[in-house]
Amino acid sequence: MDTKFTPEDLAFRDEVRAFLDENLTDEIRSAAVGGDIQPETIVKWQKILFDKGWIAPNWPEAAGGTGWSVTQNYIFENECAMAGAPAVVPFGLKMVGPVIYTFGSDEQKQRFLPDILQSNVWWCQGYSEPGAGSDLAALQTKAELDGDHYVVNGQKIWTTYAQHADWIFCLVRTDSSGKKQEGISFLLIDMKTPGIEVRKIDSIDNQHSLNEVFFDNVRVPVANRIGEENKGWTYAKYLLTHERTAIAGVAQSKKAIQKLRDIASKEISGGEPLINDAMFQAKLADIEIELMALEYTELRVISSVAAGGAPGPESSILKIKGTEIQQAIAELSVEACGHYAHMLNEENPIGNDYAWAVSAKYLYGRASTIYGGSNEVQKNIIAKMVLGL
Repeated sequence: MDTKFTPEDLAFRDEVRAFLDENLTDEIRSAAVGGDIQPETIVKWQKILFDKGWIAPNWPEAAGGTGWSVTQNYIFENECAMAGAPAVVPFGLKMVGPVIYTFGSDEQKQRFLPDILQSNVWWCQGYSEPGAGSDLAALQTKAELDGDHYVVNGQKIWTTYAQHADWIFCLVRTDSSGKKQEGISFLLIDMKTPGIEVRKIDSIDNQHSLNEVFFDNVRVPVANRIGEENKGWTYAKYLLTHERTAIAGVAQSKKAIQKLRDIASKEISGGEPLINDAMFQAKLADIEIELMALEYTELRVISSVAAGGAPGPESSILKIKGTEIQQAIAELSVEACGHYAHMLNEENPIGNDYAWAVSAKYLYGRASTIYGGSNEVQKNIIAKMVLGL
C-alpha cells in the first residue's frame, strides 16, 4: 500500500485546512467534552459541513456522499481531528443512514435521508436492553402486528442522547417461535409517539448522555419497518460493522496523544517536565506504536470498502484495538495529571484547567470496550469469521 500523498492529495489537504481555519470556531471546538454534548453547537457544525457538501464522506455519491477517494476521506478525518473539530453524531449519519440507503424502500430513502444529511433530525439507537447487551439477540422488546401498525412494548437501556432525539431506530422481537436471531425486525420510531418515556442515567463522569427508554403500547406504522419482517438481525449486523469501524477513532487518538504530550510538557516530575521522564516516554512510545499499526489496519478496511465492499468482521479488530488504545491514552493522561486528575469540577478546577476533563474522559472511556459490542464478543467474531475457528 503506497502511503505517499499525490500532489492532488496535498492540494485537497490544503483545502480542508483552509476550510477548518475559516469555519472551526472555539465555540464549536468546545462542543463535546466528556460524555455530555452541546446539541445546538454540534448541529451548527454539521450544517456547516452539509453546506460545504462534506457531511457524509462515507455515503455513496448517489445518496448524497462526497465521492471522495479513500485517501481524501482519510485526509479529511485526520485534519478534522487534529484541528479539534467535534465528531459528527454517528447515529444518523454513520449508522441508520447507511442502513436506510442500503435496505430501505424508495419512500423511506426520500423521507429520511435528506433530514439526516441536513441534521434536521436527531437519531438515537435502541439496541441494548437490561437482559440483552453483549447477547443482543436475546432482546425481548416486542412488536405485535395490529392492522397497518406494530404495537411495541418493552425497554431499551444505555440509549445515548435519547434526551435529544427526534427518532430512534429499534430492534424489536416480532417472532419468538424459532431461532432468536430470526425473529427480530428493524423499526424506525418517532420519539414523540405516545407511550414513549425517557429516563436519564447519570454516568460515572457526572455527565448525562445515557438513558433508559420505555415503550408502552407504542403504535408504529408498518411503513417504518426497514426491509422484511423478522430479517432485522441482518440489517443490525450491517449497522454494527459501520459502528465498530467508527469506534476505532484512530484520528481522535492521534489528537489525544498530541494533547497528552502537551500536558506532559507542563507537568513537572523530579524538577523537570514529565515529557523528559524515560519511563513516561517508554509508555507513550508503546501506545504510539500500537496506534500506528491500527492506522494501517484501518486503511486496509477502508480500501476494501472503496473497492465496493462493506466493513466485514475485520471491523471487530478495529473496535478492539481502537478502544484499548483510547483507554491507554486516557489512563496515561490521568497519570500525567497526578492528584489533580481526581477533581471532577469543571467550574472550579484545582491545580490546572485541564485535569477535570482528563478525568471525565478517562471515566467515560471505561465503557468503550463494552459499547458497540463488548471486546470479548468481538474476539469471538474474529475467531469464527476471520480465523475460521
